[in-house]
Amino acid sequence: MKNKLLEFSKKPFIRNVALLASGTAAAQAVSMILSPVITRLYGPEAFGLMGTFMAFVNIIAPIAALTYPIAIVLPKRDQDAKGLIRLSLIIAAILSLISLIIIFLFNESIINLFNLNEIANYMYLIPLVIIFGGFKQVAEQWLIRTKQFRINARVTFLQSLITNGSKVGIGLIHPVAAVLVVLSAFGNGLKAAMMIMFAKRSSYQVDVQLKGENKSLRKLAKDHYDFPLYRAPQVFFNAISQGLPVLLLTSFFGPASAGLYSIGRTVLNMPSRLIGKAVEDVFYPRIVEAANNNENLTSVIKRATLALAAVGIVPFGLVILFGPILFSFVFGSDWYTAGEYARWTSLWIYFMFMNRPSVSSLPVLSAQKFHLKFTLVTVTIRLLALSLGYVIFNDDLIAVAIFGISGAIINITLILFTLKFSKKFVTKGES
Repeated sequence: MKNKLLEFSKKPFIRNVALLASGTAAAQAVSMILSPVITRLYGPEAFGLMGTFMAFVNIIAPIAALTYPIAIVLPKRDQDAKGLIRLSLIIAAILSLISLIIIFLFNESIINLFNLNEIANYMYLIPLVIIFGGFKQVAEQWLIRTKQFRINARVTFLQSLITNGSKVGIGLIHPVAAVLVVLSAFGNGLKAAMMIMFAKRSSYQVDVQLKGENKSLRKLAKDHYDFPLYRAPQVFFNAISQGLPVLLLTSFFGPASAGLYSIGRTVLNMPSRLIGKAVEDVFYPRIVEAANNNENLTSVIKRATLALAAVGIVPFGLVILFGPILFSFVFGSDWYTAGEYARWTSLWIYFMFMNRPSVSSLPVLSAQKFHLKFTLVTVTIRLLALSLGYVIFNDDLIAVAIFGISGAIINITLILFTLKFSKKFVTKGES
């Protein structure tokens, strides 16, 4: 038994996941240690303002480079991957400039249209967030492609230490919402800068063995057209659905309700960042390799999904059973209701935690068009769920409960569809 465990731990996939998870674990340890201090310094309303700002920004930032950075892992030649890096950065710079012009010309109209009065003072941070997001995505995908997971782990820890330490340090002197918003806005920029710095110091050598003409940026853009055509809209609408609770809770019930939801979501994201993100980052190049080698993709996806299901059942199960008690004990009595929110939200996040391998597999399975359609349906269902809680019950907790249950069903459905597509892919490869 001991020998089997030792052999299992030496597998590259497990070793890389453990490496990434260790960096994330250290980052989460810093966050968990400092979170009780931060929540007591700032309070629910400040977290609500930060959550509203980040919900709006997180809708835009993931498409900063029209998702071309995700394609960096796919080319066989490093030269083509570097071409995609240049393409991604150019697109991010252009979109950042466009956003600055739009905000300058239509700032008041945007604020009124989306009911963003609470964060009106922070709108000019959005162009910076977009360019920072583009750099962060590019750096992250290059490190995934080159399997430099050690750098990723180190940067994740350092970013958490600097960001959370700054929230405490500044909060002891001036605990206002602006501190949380500004530090959150610059988070991706800090992470990207550290990734680039460590990557330049690494010993990785670009592979020049595979010969051929260097592709133009136009040719690379055309070869990977499905990313801006299908993946970018999918990511955009998925970000909308992820941010809906904060934006609608703010609109329906005020920033305090959004703050209670935001802290619960932050806590529930810890297992996803600790294990789920590590698995996703390592799994993506693994599923690309499996597809190129005509392996049984259904088996690969199923094993990873079941492993995440087993890992997640304990932390999410504890929140479902004891959420309000845990939150009031750790964060203070003001956050008891946040535990009630988390109890229902954990249903959704648990199955989202499980579906990481499925989401990573869809580009490889040529199912990005399906993913876009599925996400549009998802946004509609989540919007209806939250509106139902407000219009019919006029109760924020019921709105979150309906949202959580519908989210769980949606993610289970996505996993089942992905397994179905993978079976067809295997049949096609073997015929």
